[in-house]
Amino acid sequence: MQIIFEYHDVASSEALENEAREKLEQLGQKFDMVIRADVFFKTENTTSDETGKICNIRLSLPGPRLFAEASHDNFKNSLLESVQDLERQLHKVKEKMKNY
Repeated sequence: MQIIFEYHDVASSEALENEAREKLEQLGQKFDMVIRADVFFKTENTTSDETGKICNIRLSLPGPRLFAEASHDNFKNSLLESVQDLERQLHKVKEKMKNY
């Protein structure tokens, strides 16, 4: 699986990329249909201290593209929530594919 990272108003982080790569490769092993992942990290000015660090992940696979977004007080929590959301979506796609 190819993984592409993009940063918007955020300094790039090797540790964050390694964490994301590890989580996405685990998804890729479970779901071999995943071709590519685009990971976006960005910050947003918010009035709440619990949000503002956003992680968007877009997965490319045969058929539809899957997308997940999460906003927390740090990128690691945003990343984990996005990956969990994508895993739920991949389970649904896999179940639909079994019917055909």
